[in-house]
Amino acid sequence: MSDPVAEKSGFLKMYMSGHPDTLVAYAKWYGKVEEPITSAEMTAIDTKSMTLTCSLKDGNKKVVRVAIDPPLAGYDDVKPRLLEMKAISQEGLGMIKSPKISSFYFPPTGYAIAVVLFGLVPYFGFAPSEGSSPLLIPAEFVRSYISAKAFKILFGVVVGIHMLEGLYSLSLCRRHKASFSVTSAYFAATMVLGMPVWKDLRKRIQDVRINSVMKVE
Repeated sequence: MSDPVAEKSGFLKMYMSGHPDTLVAYAKWYGKVEEPITSAEMTAIDTKSMTLTCSLKDGNKKVVRVAIDPPLAGYDDVKPRLLEMKAISQEGLGMIKSPKISSFYFPPTGYAIAVVLFGLVPYFGFAPSEGSSPLLIPAEFVRSYISAKAFKILFGVVVGIHMLEGLYSLSLCRRHKASFSVTSAYFAATMVLGMPVWKDLRKRIQDVRINSVMKVE
């Protein structure tokens, strides 16, 4: 199967030739080029990487391969990803400031996930095995096929994973200078819901980065 980005690499190389500062930032940050660079050229790009040819101050040239991780989903993914990589590289090189997160946003899918993970799973795992309440009938029926112990183990695993994900959200908030209240909200929400919260937070950070870069394009 042909690579959708490599097929249009000619246009991308021509377009990026008008953004030499961006290519230099890619080479320094992602390509780890420490020598002084006078200019850089994109000589190849596909869904997984780009190749940059750097002209060094001493007159030599250096070719570096910059991985695109995760790989691009398709050609439409090129522009936002390159803009994000530009912002990240310039942030890392101290050329611009990291975007700030000033508010908390609860992902739309959060409510349904909260009900499943912290409503249904504990219900099936911890509901009394004997009782006359009709509310226990669904739990008894399900546990005739899946043991209560399995639900308890699942609940414990989910809690453990969410603790690690909460620490990841905490690191994102600290890196992007969120206030104590916003940081606490993201940490608590991730502890409850897990991946949907930190993925949405990362998407917000990406959007802020792209918007900041677009303003100076």
